[in-house]
Amino acid sequence: MGRGRIWTAEEKAKIVVQGLKGRAVSEICNEHQIHQTQYYKWREQFLENVPKVFETNQQSKKEATLERENQKLKTMVGELAMELKKNDW
Repeated sequence: MGRGRIWTAEEKAKIVVQGLKGRAVSEICNEHQIHQTQYYKWREQFLENVPKVFETNQQSKKEATLERENQKLKTMVGELAMELKKNDW
């Protein structure tokens, strides 16, 4: 069954989600010509990695906040440098 086929991450996710939504695993496997053990391996990987979806979102927000703070600090340093230069004249 399906030996040698390379599945993309998106394809695997779509297949796994079908089973999670209640469709019979045997039916899914027959349709996609994969072994049920393959389906269950993909499902396990999928479920183990679900929390990363939310971590990525939080990380992006943290990164955006840090980027804004970094930009403010750079602006302040630039203003202070200009002030010091002005006072040296």
